[in-house]
Amino acid sequence: MKMVIFGLTISSSWGNGHATLWRGLVRALARQGWTVVFFERDVPYYADARDLFEIEGGELVLYRDWTDILPAARRHLREADAAIVTSYCPDGVHASDLALSAERPVKVFYDLDTPVTLSALGRGERVPYIGARGLRDFDLVLSYTGGRALHALRERLGARLVRPLYGHVDPAVHRPTTPRRHYAADLSYIGTYAADRQDALVELFVEPARKRPANRFVIAGTQYPDDFPWARNIFFVRHLPPDEHPAFYSSGRLTLNITRRAMAEMGWCPSGRLFEAAACGVPVISDWWEGLDHFFAPDREILVARQAADTLAALDRSEAELKTIAARARDRVLAEHTSQKRAGEFVSCLERARESADDRPTLQMHGS
Repeated sequence: MKMVIFGLTISSSWGNGHATLWRGLVRALARQGWTVVFFERDVPYYADARDLFEIEGGELVLYRDWTDILPAARRHLREADAAIVTSYCPDGVHASDLALSAERPVKVFYDLDTPVTLSALGRGERVPYIGARGLRDFDLVLSYTGGRALHALRERLGARLVRPLYGHVDPAVHRPTTPRRHYAADLSYIGTYAADRQDALVELFVEPARKRPANRFVIAGTQYPDDFPWARNIFFVRHLPPDEHPAFYSSGRLTLNITRRAMAEMGWCPSGRLFEAAACGVPVISDWWEGLDHFFAPDREILVARQAADTLAALDRSEAELKTIAARARDRVLAEHTSQKRAGEFVSCLERARESADDRPTLQMHGS
C-alpha cells in the first residue's frame, strides 16, 4: 500500500508539533506494509534545524517551488492508495486540487490544528491551506481535536466523513532513560513560545518558580521573546532536538503540559508532548480542558493545575506518590496512545472512507 502526504514538515521539529507526530505514525505505518512519500516545501527556518533527512522505507521529497514537483507528485498519486493534505501545508490549496484530481487514492485532509482553523474562520479570516470549497470534496477529514470540533468541521467546512486522529507516541523513541545533570529540574516544560499560552505559562510555571526560589525550573523551546519574565531559578534550553526529549523528561521530577488557548477552549485536544512525557515515566501536570479525563484519570494518572497553588501542591507531593502516578500514566499510554495504535486507527478510517468512495462511480479504487 502506498500513501502520499503533502504536509508542513517531517524533516524538522523546530517550532512545530507536526514533525514528531508524523515520524512516529510513518514508522508505524511502515511496519504495517505502507510506503509513504512525504512532500515538504524546503524553507530556510526548517532547513537550518533539520533533524531528519530520509524516511525509512519511504521517500522524503523537499522542494523549493510547487511547479518543480508536479511531475513526480502526479506519478506518485497515480500509484497511491491514499493522498493526504495537512493543515499548514504551505501549498495546501494547490496540493488539495492535485490530490482531488487523482482517480485512484482515497482523498484525505488531516487538520492537526483544528481549533486554530475554526478560530480563524470565526474571525472571518481566510485559511490559507483550505480552498474555496472547504473540505466537502475529500473522502475523509481527520482532526487532531475531537469533541465538538468534529461537528464544526461538518457544519462550517462541509466535511462529509470526519474522524478524530489524536496525538500519540512511539515508545521505542520516548521511554525512561538516564537523567542528564544539565536538564535536572523540579519542574520542566517543553514548548514553543505562543502568546495564547503565555498567561497559563506565567500562572502555572513562572509564579511557582518565584515562590520556590530554591527549586530549579527548566524551559526548552524556541521563539521566546526578550521580555519573557524570567526568574533566577528558571533555566532555558534553546531548541531541544527530538532525540534529547527522553533525557530531558527523565531528568525532571515533574513536567508541565500547557495547551494553546484555542485548543483548550475547544477541548479534546491531547498534545503529542503529553503522551511523550508520560511514556518517559515522568509525572505530568496539565492545564484542564474538556475531555482530558478521557485520556488520563485526574489525580490517578495525571495532575491538573488551574492556578499556581496547584503546581505548588504537586511539587509538595512525596516521591512515592509521584512515581505511582507516573507509572500508571505510562501504562495507560502504552495500552492506548502509541503510534502503532494510532496507525491502526488511521488505516481503519481509510478503509471506512474507501468503502464510501467505492459507491461513487467517478472514483476508481485499488482492488475495485
